[in-house]
Amino acid sequence: MNILERYIGRAILIGTLIVMVVMLTLLGVTDLVRRLDYVGVGDYQTADALLASFLTLPRKMFEVFSVTALVGSLLGLGALASNGELTAMRSAGISVARLFIAVLKTGILMLLFVFLIGEWIAPTAEAYIQKVEVEKKQQKITLKSQNGFWAKDDKEFINIRQILPGSRLEDIYIYQIEADKSMKLATYAKSANYIDGSWQLQGILQTAIEPEKTRSRSVGSAAWGSVIDPDLLSVIVVEPRMLTAYGLFQYIDFMKTNDQDASRYEVAFWIKLITPLTTMVMLLLSVPFVLGSLREVGVGQRIFVGTLLGTVFFVLNQTFSHMSIVYSFSPLIGTMTPVLIMAVLGIYLFRRIH
Repeated sequence: MNILERYIGRAILIGTLIVMVVMLTLLGVTDLVRRLDYVGVGDYQTADALLASFLTLPRKMFEVFSVTALVGSLLGLGALASNGELTAMRSAGISVARLFIAVLKTGILMLLFVFLIGEWIAPTAEAYIQKVEVEKKQQKITLKSQNGFWAKDDKEFINIRQILPGSRLEDIYIYQIEADKSMKLATYAKSANYIDGSWQLQGILQTAIEPEKTRSRSVGSAAWGSVIDPDLLSVIVVEPRMLTAYGLFQYIDFMKTNDQDASRYEVAFWIKLITPLTTMVMLLLSVPFVLGSLREVGVGQRIFVGTLLGTVFFVLNQTFSHMSIVYSFSPLIGTMTPVLIMAVLGIYLFRRIH
């Protein structure tokens, strides 16, 4: 970067940092208020709610970065425009394209930082939050191992090899342990579904262990009176926000191999991949707005316009993403359409300036 690009970049960085702090504070407080409703449930305490709200900030930073970059750029470039510095740059022969390149270079540096947070820190933090919260609320301990997932329910030790979305389990092993630590009954079930508030096991094979012998029997299906509910199992159900882009790609392939609906995960995968493009489009929008209609307006109006554009993009993004799931069309089309709409708007504004 030359001196001019660093000067513009510093203004954008300061504006983006201010907006990010404000947005994360608002989102964090809102999240904390929601979590405080669970204080007193099981072992869940106020400190747990505070920690959980804090650990959600990396994911929120990644999710709102595109909008934050737009509003921050409007603030940073708007401050330069209000002081007449952009006008002086244009008079000195600095083209709109060069200004845009300077903005993009700064955006790429910010994006690399946020992308690292979104890919490595956020998924780990989300998985930790989910595990600790559910265990404290349910007062049950779960363990993830190479042999699946383990949980204890009164006298039963439960091993679940596969947990799929929609409260469906596969390869369940249930071991009933007596007070003297001897095993009384071992049960294997091929699958289980949570229906009308209770678990239904299918493909059951039971082995009763007696002092002198063992007895086995096969059962087609039966109700399972375990108090383990889908909330506890959410500790180990793979949610899109808990996966990296590569992890989402692998999980989508796994679900399709097992004939499961992977549309939610495909939407999350494409959103992660196009976030850099979305950010660049948002930065594209900031330049013509500042050079055009927002050149001589106040900070409040710039924030309003940036927030309005960000809200429009968010609504479009949510609408098309959910439509791709409901109507079963390509998640790539659903996630790209809002970005293309904003890109067309940015190109139109650039042409008006020229």
